[in-house]
Amino acid sequence: MLQELLGAAVAAASVGVVYLAMAARVIKQYERGVLFRLGRVMGEVREPGLTLVIPFVDRLHKVNMQIVTMPVPGQEGITRDNVTVRVDAVVYFRVVDAASALVKVEDYKFAVSQMAQTSLRSIIGKSDLDDLLSNREKLNQGLELMIDSPAVGWGVQVDRVEIKDVSLPDTMKRSMARQAEADRERRARIINADAELQASKKLAEAAEQMSETPAALQLRLLQTVMAVAAEKNSTLVLPIPVELLHFLERGHQLGQLPTPNGDAGQRQAPRQPEEK
Repeated sequence: MLQELLGAAVAAASVGVVYLAMAARVIKQYERGVLFRLGRVMGEVREPGLTLVIPFVDRLHKVNMQIVTMPVPGQEGITRDNVTVRVDAVVYFRVVDAASALVKVEDYKFAVSQMAQTSLRSIIGKSDLDDLLSNREKLNQGLELMIDSPAVGWGVQVDRVEIKDVSLPDTMKRSMARQAEADRERRARIINADAELQASKKLAEAAEQMSETPAALQLRLLQTVMAVAAEKNSTLVLPIPVELLHFLERGHQLGQLPTPNGDAGQRQAPRQPEEK
């Protein structure tokens, strides 16, 4: 009799151990468990740790609550200014309601992926090429809002959307390169013209100052000669001031004035004594 009781106790203990082994579930820290009992969601979402279910009756689904990084395949489209581009992006999202993510949508990852592709094509059609290249932060916010609006009902929250790359046709790249080169050349010419204007103003002020003191021009000429001679050149070019030419011209004109004898400034040379 005692042996039968012991055998029954051992059998019950074995059944209990098997039951516990079949009923015990471990939920990790980054997961949440949704319990389905005969096809219906039962109770609250199970927290991380050890939890028990009824074997063959309950089914526990684990949902990852970590942030998911999902690349969006490159989408081709035509911008508002009629430029064909190819844009790819990346979406960061996570599940905030495990029950809704399992019940309200069949595959929330696939749904978010399709919504991201559709929204990206829509953003391309509404934006200009300059916005895609230089104003990405605003486009990222608009793209995030477009994806997050329907995803809230699925128990999914979109944390961030980033446009990774914008691919342009080769012809457009060459056109943009020529445009950038022309713009840089225009700015260089404007800077050179501004420098010439400032230099001309300074030279005009210097000329006005030298006209009041003619000796300053001679001093400047001597300084230039000294600067050239300091280089140990074999050839020395000496500029002649215009004032010197004017002085010589005036002297020549004075030499051509008529004399009282009627001669046009020609003087007779004194006669030399004849040799005997």
